[in-house]
Amino acid sequence: MAIERVNGTLEGRAGNFVLQHSGTMTRGVQELSVTVVPDTGTGELTGIAGRMNLIVTDGKHSYEFHYSIL
Repeated sequence: MAIERVNGTLEGRAGNFVLQHSGTMTRGVQELSVTVVPDTGTGELTGIAGRMNLIVTDGKHSYEFHYSIL
């Protein structure tokens, strides 16, 4: 488990929000959940909700961030 504060700009909207990382391994199978902590968005990112997917290809890691701003 980890908590990460993000400060940045998404599609021209500036602000902060918090991500919660939670991971488990069951019989060698990894599972990772990264979600926006509700009500943590500030500035123009107030109302943000979403999640991230970890993608591992040929040993390289990247993320897809799916979010909405209410």
